[in-house]
Formats: sequence, structure tokens, C-alpha cells
Amino acid sequence: MPTVKVRNLKNKEVGDVELLDAVFGAELNESLIHAAVVNYQANGRQGTSATKTRGNVSGSGRKLWKQKGTGRARIASLRSPLWKGGGNVHGPQPRDWSYQMPKKMRRGALRSALSERLREGNLIVIDEFSFAGPKTKDFLGAVVALQLSDDKRKAVKTLIVDSLDNANLILSSRNVEKTKVTNSFGLNIYDILYHEKLLISKSAIAELNELLDPKREGIKEKDEAPAKEAKAKKKPVAEAVIGETPTAAKPKKEAAPLAEAEKPAKKAKAEKPEVSEEAGENE
Repeated sequence: MPTVKVRNLKNKEVGDVELLDAVFGAELNESLIHAAVVNYQANGRQGTSATKTRGNVSGSGRKLWKQKGTGRARIASLRSPLWKGGGNVHGPQPRDWSYQMPKKMRRGALRSALSERLREGNLIVIDEFSFAGPKTKDFLGAVVALQLSDDKRKAVKTLIVDSLDNANLILSSRNVEKTKVTNSFGLNIYDILYHEKLLISKSAIAELNELLDPKREGIKEKDEAPAKEAKAKKKPVAEAVIGETPTAAKPKKEAAPLAEAEKPAKKAKAEKPEVSEEAGENE
């Protein structure tokens, strides 16, 4: 497991923290990261662009002149795309650009991006983002103390990962240029790539170790497997019970004894005429 130094807001080392090798030691997978970024940007598209077709523009539907005999080109309507003010052909229409990406791929992209930031030395673990009050001056003092950039006049793109319950942190940093605060559950691939520096609190590191652990995904699959098997076994039984009605089941069972009971009755009927003929001859 990789071990990282934990710093406070005054840039002093206050301890160490262990990072999961599966989360913060993953290999760089550029194709997977690219796919995750494209998915993130596609899901953020509004898809509201639209153009008017010939059915949407204003104008009469009357035929301007007769089809033949005028020497002019044949025309049907003013709303034709060939005329000024007519409809547009094959223009953009409102649509939904979003699509789902498998969870394993999204989490794999996050692990790869976080691991690369750690290898670059741009991931800094902070013990606690504690501010006495919501003051931008205090936040800027902490940023300067952490020495995120050599040029103090140039703002560094900084992503802070901590609990959103920390109101002083959010209020102190919201007016700072190129700075964003999020929590471990709202961390996305685009923010990791866009921001140059990542400041992650110790508590957020523990949450990320748990959320992005590949073993956690395997445990979920194992837990869901018996439930799926049980449902698959129950389905044919349920269908058989629902398909069979009491009225359809009873005649099948009673059919056999009734047939057997009819046999002696038929024999008796067959014997009766013979008895009656003998009786007539005797008479």
C-alpha cells in the first residue's frame, strides 16, 4: 500500500495515511479515461438546438403559378427550402445526448486518474480543513502556505475534496478563482483532469478507499447471485401455479374414476336385453 504524508493547513507534516494500492496504484489507462470524459460531457449537453423545417415557417401553401406554360421553374410553396424565408433541411433538432456508462468502467477511470495525480505529486492529503470563520483571507493564506504554485500572482486550478457539511470551507473558497469544493461522492473524472492540484482531506481518503475498492464490486455481485438464482427457480413454479386453475385441475383427477364407474354400467346395459329376450321366449 502506498503511504502519503498528511499535512495541515500550515504545510507541516502531522502523520501518514495508507492508500489502497487498487485505488491509488492503478495503471494509466488513457482510452478508459477518454471514454469517461466523453460520457461526462455528453451527459451535460442540453440538446436544445433546433431549426425550423418547412412545416414550421410562416407562409402560404398556395401554388404561386401553374405547373406548365409560364417558362419559369415549377414551384409548389413559398415555404420550400429553395426560397428565402423557407424551411431548413436536415437541421439540428432537440435530442437527448446522454447515455449510460458501466459503473465498473467509470470507477476504473477514476482510479486511473487519481493514481496518475498521485504519481505526478499533485495529490496532497490534508489533515482537516478547519477555519475559524467564513473568510476568504484565511483560505488564501492556507493556499499560499501549501505552496501550490511558484507564481503567487497566478491562480492554480485546485480541487478540494471534503465533506459538504464544512460550511466555512465552502463560503471561504467560493469567491476564489479556479477553485472548486466537492465531496467524495460527487467526485468526477472531468474535475480530476481539469484541476491541476487535488487537496483531499483524511476523512475523504477513507471514503474513496471504500467507494472505489474493486473488491467491493465483487462482493456485491456475489451477494446478488444467490438472489437471482432463487428468482429464476421460483419463476416456473409461480407460472405453473398461476396457469393452473382449480376448475381445470379437478376434472383431470376425477376423470379416471368416472370412466371406471361407467364400465360396469355399460356391461349391465348390455346384459339386460339378453335377459329380457330369454324371458320373452320362456313366456
